[in-house]
Amino acid sequence: MAETLPSGAARLAEDHPPVWTAYQHLGAACAEAGPLDARTRRLVKLAVAIGQESEGAVHSHTRRALGEGLAKDEVLHVALLAIPSMGLAKAAAAMTWIADIVDA
Repeated sequence: MAETLPSGAARLAEDHPPVWTAYQHLGAACAEAGPLDARTRRLVKLAVAIGQESEGAVHSHTRRALGEGLAKDEVLHVALLAIPSMGLAKAAAAMTWIADIVDA
């Protein structure tokens, strides 16, 4: 594994390598199936994580976004865009999860 995985994913990868490999191939196939560039795909994945209210996934996609060169303001903008659809409280929670990473 080239990247450090969150603990749950790392356990899955270690305990079930064929499942993890298949999952990675599925992710790559989905990414390559359409016209979106890598930057846009990362922002969409962050938005989906916010919509799921998944703190771990928001942390992971924020970390990846910053590692791929996206700016803190771009990542936080995704949470702001969630306000009309999800409500202020849920979007604010997502902003704190993003801040966990960008302010670390």
